[in-house]
Amino acid sequence: MAAYKDERRGTWYVSFHYCDWTGQNRRKMKRGFKTKKEALEWERHFRMREGADLDMTFADFWKLYEADRKPKLKENTWNIKETIIKSKILPYFKEKSMKDIKAKDIIAWQNQVSNIRGADGKRLKPTYLRTIQSELSAVFNHAVRFYELQENPVVKAGPLGKGKAEEMNFWTKEEYLRFIEAVKDKPVSYHAFQILYWCGIREGELLALCAEDIDLKRKVLHITKSYQRIKGKDVITEPKTPKSKRDVSMPDFLCEELGEYLKTLSETQSSDRIFRISKSYLHHEMDRGAAESGVKRIRIHDIRHSAVSLLISMGSTAVAIGNRVGHESADITYRYAHMFPSEQTQMAAMLNHAFMEREK
Repeated sequence: MAAYKDERRGTWYVSFHYCDWTGQNRRKMKRGFKTKKEALEWERHFRMREGADLDMTFADFWKLYEADRKPKLKENTWNIKETIIKSKILPYFKEKSMKDIKAKDIIAWQNQVSNIRGADGKRLKPTYLRTIQSELSAVFNHAVRFYELQENPVVKAGPLGKGKAEEMNFWTKEEYLRFIEAVKDKPVSYHAFQILYWCGIREGELLALCAEDIDLKRKVLHITKSYQRIKGKDVITEPKTPKSKRDVSMPDFLCEELGEYLKTLSETQSSDRIFRISKSYLHHEMDRGAAESGVKRIRIHDIRHSAVSLLISMGSTAVAIGNRVGHESADITYRYAHMFPSEQTQMAAMLNHAFMEREK
């Protein structure tokens, strides 16, 4: 590789031949580098990208993965992925050749990550360990699918952590009613938590709501977007999944409450967010309400679990609940199976009835 000085501009450039993916010989020129080192580094990465040589290090392949995947993901999704890989994966694998990383290396990494302790001195939660490994596996899957790596060593090494938490925290209806009384003194808090509980929507969906999303005549919330605070900026994105775009019917009392609340926001445009608060504000109000009411402190997201558990206790089906909260019915059945206590008994009774009928 060689770099050349552009005397007229005072910058550096590279000019070289390479074989493209069809095998044809082509010439490439790139100008405008401030230093010779930058020019040579650009040529090295260009050749690596074109050749997809898996002799490259994990750190170099991560740059390819970033270039391939980042434009296709939501900003917040990418930020989470990047944070995990840079903090929990790159420090261990960055100097290792992609093609030389084997299952034994993954197992050694699993043991190291499993021993990481947080600021509280506790090990990472099993569900978070599973998330970390999923990100590592995604990088190797990308290499298998698009860069002809023979196999994903993460799959061969086996799982790390657990896919779901052992316990799901939620409030009973009575606990929620005690909590909401404690935050009733602040209208924005009261109405935000009322929507979260009685409609079962996500925190980001709540914070993205505009006046035009609340159809008081039809008594419906139009869920079409989500709110994120990313690098100090308010960002409105698409909802979490395609199924998340939905209409959620409101009970009459909630519709009346929101109608009165919207009247107090006289200067708000129809396209303005009606809850111009942060996620940290909701967490602070959760702390305050739980302390004053005496109910257990749960996560904001657990209010969604509470909404689902209420609907299950009232006899709603997994399909109907899934449509309301923006989940596939199979996900509802899997995640909340332990809350459908009567279904096994009902199925056993139906099987018994089917057997007894043959006796007639």
